[in-house]
Amino acid sequence: MEIQVLQWFEGSGIYAVLISILLNIIISVFGVIPSVFITSANIAYFGFRNGLLMSILGEAVGAIISFYLYRKGINKVKTKISIKNKYLIRLQQTKGMKAFLLILALRIFPYIPSGIVTLVSAGSKVGIWNFSIASTVGKIPALFIEAYSIQQILEWTLQGKIILGILSIFLLVFLMFKIVSKG
Repeated sequence: MEIQVLQWFEGSGIYAVLISILLNIIISVFGVIPSVFITSANIAYFGFRNGLLMSILGEAVGAIISFYLYRKGINKVKTKISIKNKYLIRLQQTKGMKAFLLILALRIFPYIPSGIVTLVSAGSKVGIWNFSIASTVGKIPALFIEAYSIQQILEWTLQGKIILGILSIFLLVFLMFKIVSKG
């Protein structure tokens, strides 16, 4: 997918910035698609610093738009979100500075998907300004680590990429066996 995005960037000139932001918005609204391929394309096309800034901007705008859309949808449907994570449950019942700090922490914490944090925040009492600032600031460290890792992989030799690919396959197989053995 990264190659396709790079081709779009190259063919669109100055509009590559808008395409990057639009793709991040779409990914944020869907909530389950990883954005790593856009971050990767941003780093490859815009360079590390500008690519990282593009990813931060795109993910921030995407989270804010998703929050707004999710909140509208939740208010229309008036359904309760079934949550099992204690931090997400606390977020759903929190507002003000406590909600701000909790969103900030959840954005930094890598094991909770971004879309779930946005959805739970939209169903909580937190305001859009608190959410926007906490979400954006919280995404910066995670995106920096992601962008730095991507840059290192892009600079690797073919041999390093093959080793990473083999390790990834072993990890996927291991995880699949773990999931199957539980079921």
